[in-house]
Amino acid sequence: MHDFDELAAFDAVMTSGSLTRSAREMGLAKSTLSRRITQLESRLGQTLLRRQANRLTPTEAGQVFHDYCREMLSLASRSREALADLSEVMRGHLTLGVHCSLTRSWAAKVVEAFLACHPEMELTLQARERPEYSSGKQCVQVWLGELPTETGLKTEPLGRLTQRLYASPGYLARHEAPTCPDTLAHHPWIDLLGTTHDGLTLHHAERGEFCFRPPRSQLSVNLPELQLDAIAQGQGLGVLPEWLVAAREVYHPGELMPCLPEWRPTPLAATLLYPYGQRPQRMDALLDALRQAVPASWYNAS
Repeated sequence: MHDFDELAAFDAVMTSGSLTRSAREMGLAKSTLSRRITQLESRLGQTLLRRQANRLTPTEAGQVFHDYCREMLSLASRSREALADLSEVMRGHLTLGVHCSLTRSWAAKVVEAFLACHPEMELTLQARERPEYSSGKQCVQVWLGELPTETGLKTEPLGRLTQRLYASPGYLARHEAPTCPDTLAHHPWIDLLGTTHDGLTLHHAERGEFCFRPPRSQLSVNLPELQLDAIAQGQGLGVLPEWLVAAREVYHPGELMPCLPEWRPTPLAATLLYPYGQRPQRMDALLDALRQAVPASWYNAS
């Protein structure tokens, strides 16, 4: 019978190649980690690791055994997860990957409430710039914007976020405010994640659509907070979800003003992504928490 602490120690060192780094990541003393690997080698009657320069490398026996080691660790993890689903107390680990525009403004609060209800749960919250279609079976994602037709994951609409063009009052005082879409090209543009590189379609209730290609953005950012800050500081114009602007308005009133209010960018679709098939109880609980936390304004986007 193998000791799973020893297996985990060996797998960690195989992954990092460093006893010191693995001990730090596992929260163990270096001597404890070294002792576990020595005990595993003694049980197997084989040397699994050798030191080369400042790095530990596997022996032939170590390379062969590592595949079986990972299988045993994976099986042990799945067995714990299966038993956790039979318990009345929600246990286990999940990963929640969220579009960076929603991580701090929405998802962090959902996670806080979820963990308060399920204190035995462990959850990793990740801000993402793009969805991951090869995510593991313990991963839920919330994406904002278009998705390909085939993702390999189940997709569930959560709502739609209306958008507007925004600038700061200071910027509009220094520059002539845009009066029609044709004049937008004369203003500096603040882009988020390159979302408008391929053009921006504006919709008018009476005049139809206008396809606008924003000028090259002198400042492109990968976090919505940075985009909000740049626009609020008067560095240019940009497209922002009204819901995010309303949330900022609570703490920083009057920093942002809509431009061309009758011309609206296409609303952003908010979508849940999760694996097909039977799901563990804890994942269903997280999905329900996310659904229940959707703001009413997301349902009312036209």
